[in-house]
Amino acid sequence: MAWFRRRKGGSSAGGSSAPSKDDVRRARTHFEEFARSRRGVEAFVEPATRVTSTTVILIAHDGEWTRRALPTREDAFTLATQLHLPTYDVNQTGYPQRMRDWNARQRRR
Repeated sequence: MAWFRRRKGGSSAGGSSAPSKDDVRRARTHFEEFARSRRGVEAFVEPATRVTSTTVILIAHDGEWTRRALPTREDAFTLATQLHLPTYDVNQTGYPQRMRDWNARQRRR
């Protein structure tokens, strides 16, 4: 049946393509600014899913966070290491409580 044919090309199940080199450059610039302007920033690498590619989430000391997609898990760890950030695999560590607390404070506003 045609419904079950695999997709051809670089699209993910959600229809969006993997991040390009230009996307990686923009993510690096954004992360550099985030890390420079905040204290205690740590990086958490999130695995790719059927809908999204691998992502990196930076979390500051107060729980404020930002997320960007990268092409591969290796790219994610490499970028975080180049930025001299403590880096964790979210599958092994989970998300820090400070991030959940920050999200809760933002919802109340």
